[in-house]
Amino acid sequence: MDSIYKIYDNTIGISFRWKQVKSNLTQIIFRDTGFHLTTEEIEFFIDKVCDAKMQKPCKSCELSGDCRSVLLQTPSDKVSMAVNYEELGQIEDLLRGTLFQIRMNNYLNDLCKN
Repeated sequence: MDSIYKIYDNTIGISFRWKQVKSNLTQIIFRDTGFHLTTEEIEFFIDKVCDAKMQKPCKSCELSGDCRSVLLQTPSDKVSMAVNYEELGQIEDLLRGTLFQIRMNNYLNDLCKN
């Protein structure tokens, strides 16, 4: 953990930046998947999560919200993920928490420059 700067974490994943790498990309990992995203891509991903929340569960599904029946588009137009509603909420929290921390850190860094 000494080589990363943790931005945000929750029960499904973590977001961080590598200390030794000068980049505007944030590493976001949840389940078995990792993304390297810009701030704009994180915002886009949040929009895709909101779109996915509009999907209705299968009417005849006995598993209710536990099955991975929600198709979540990612910032890559070549990658989609199957998630359940609980995971979708946790992914949204991870993305929004990450975006909040990035914006707060940028604001504080700009404020301290003055």
